[in-house]
Parts: sequence; C-alpha cells; structure tokens
Amino acid sequence: MAYHYENIRLEKGMYGRSGQSFAKTLEELDPSENYRGTPLEGLDAFQRQLKRFDIKVKGAGSDMVEKFFHTTESSVLFPEFVSRVVRQGLEEGSILPDLVATVTHFDGMDYRSIASVPTEEDKKLRRVEEGAAIPETVVRTQENLVRLHKRGRMLVASYEAIRFQRLDLFSVTLRQIGAYIGRMHLEDAIGVILNGDGNDNKAKSYSVGTKPVSGTAGTLSYEALVDFWSQFDPYTMNTLLVGNDMMLAMLKLPEFQNPLTGLNFQGTGTLTTPLGAKLLRSGMVPAGTVIGLDKRYALEQISASEILVEYDKLIDRQLERAAITSVSGFAKLFTDASKVLRV
Repeated sequence: MAYHYENIRLEKGMYGRSGQSFAKTLEELDPSENYRGTPLEGLDAFQRQLKRFDIKVKGAGSDMVEKFFHTTESSVLFPEFVSRVVRQGLEEGSILPDLVATVTHFDGMDYRSIASVPTEEDKKLRRVEEGAAIPETVVRTQENLVRLHKRGRMLVASYEAIRFQRLDLFSVTLRQIGAYIGRMHLEDAIGVILNGDGNDNKAKSYSVGTKPVSGTAGTLSYEALVDFWSQFDPYTMNTLLVGNDMMLAMLKLPEFQNPLTGLNFQGTGTLTTPLGAKLLRSGMVPAGTVIGLDKRYALEQISASEILVEYDKLIDRQLERAAITSVSGFAKLFTDASKVLRV
C-alpha cells in the first residue's frame, strides 16, 4: 500500500517559514488524521519521514548520524531531530511546570503581561444588595515590558567527528544541552519570583523571628512555616521551592518525618509537606530562603520561540559552532500569590 508521506518533497525552505515550525509545515502537508486505522496511526508527520528513509534514532539498533545524510531530502530531517531531542532534555525532570500557572506563546521580544491588583477592600466578599453596584475586578496591561532572554548552547563538532556515532549516543549530548537551557529558564523564573518582572512586583518577604513569623532567626521550625503559610490568604500556598540547605532543614523537622509522608515519597517520588504544599528543590534558590507560591496564580511563562537550531549549518554538515537556542521570559500575574521566607 502506497502512502502520501512517501511522496512529500523535503527542502530546506520548510524551516524558514515565519511563525511556523518545520514540524507544523510537515503536518500540514501530511496530516496525521489521514492515517487513522492504518499501521502508521500514532506517528506524527516527522516520525513517518524517519520511517520513509529507514532512520532508526533509538535503541541498541539505532543508526549512525550519517544515515541522515544519505540523500539531500533526508538531510533536511536532521535539524528537526536535533530540536526534538534537545527539547526532550529541556523537559525531562524540569520543575517549571510545577511553578508556572500558564504558558503564553508569543512571536516577538516586546511583551506586556496583564495584571489585576485588588485592594484589601476588593478582596472581601461582599453581598450585593438589589440595585447596588457590583464590585469590579480591573484588569490592565503592565506598565513595563517583560524581559525575554535567549538561552542556548553552541554545538561545536565537525561532521567527521560525529558521522559514525550512533544516534542514541549522540542524543545523550543533545539532551544535556536541553537540560542546560532548562536550568537557565528556571533561574530566570526564580529571579522574577524574588525580584519581580520590572513592574514593581517584588515578592513580599518575611523573616523568621520577626512578626508575624515566630521562631528564632537562623533556625527553621515547623511553627515558622505555619505562620508563613497563614500569610497567603486568600491564596493557597500549594508549592514550596527551596535550596539544598532548606531542604535538609525541613527533612530533619519531626513533622516531616511522618510515616505517611515517607510512604508517599517512596511510592511516587514526590515530597509533600504536612501543610499540603508540594516541596521542590533547586540549587538556584539562595541559601536561607524558602519560596512559597500559589502555583495557580503566581507566574506566567512567555515562550517566544521553540528550540531553534541553525538549520542551514546542520543540513549542510557544517556543524562547527551551530547555535541551539530558546527564547523565554516570565511575568508575575498576582503579586501576593508568591512570597518569600528568610531564615
């Protein structure tokens, strides 16, 4: 049986379309919905092209890098392969989805988020009497632009150096590049939570031993965490982000040694606190700092581009100093949905 994907003409220009990725272009030329009920159901357009040129990218029987360059058309697939594996490394083990309320895809570098800053009176739930004015929630654009950052790595290797490497092994290096880019995005996100996005929305900071947080400065206690938790009303502190030092301090608290907490960690690999908040760790959090947030309302991620590779260089086998980049930024949505505890 002949399939349409075998007749698609692949060319370098499929990468250069404004606002449209190679994968989307390929999907438009060869829609996956046309393969329902066939042996190719479940594969996307790119995976069908790999099958067309018999390129195996995973497992012990994976092909060598040079398999992509057996024909002019198959070489066009190589940048998309690189992009996908880098994205896999970026997403593997990333805690960003646990910090971000929403992801906005934006084609550009100048972005203004929206904000709604209620007063204490606005936060109160008032009964609306007949004929009375209904309380308002004012949504406006932020005054200052959100800064977007380009993060990336340079792939430095000659084609001769990698042509005989198995794609499965080469993928390990590409995933490491993705993981590095992901850590840089996480560092940006933590910076915005702590210092704001340039719109005077720095996270409110509390200190252990200073009202309303009880305890002794320099020592983390469960009582101090409870006092910190209580400052989030009307939000819910459902996420705690800490560095290595605060993670160790928390795990040594008697309240964190509850057998049910241990069973949950052993069963799911996820640590939850007795307060019900998900506990996350990052070495990018400053020492002595506990970040609390209501994940549903605290942070917006702005993605200005997918993983970008210099496709011309990769297709032409000129890998020396080929850039792999991603452009992203973060905006505070509701300032009071994230707060900081200094120990």
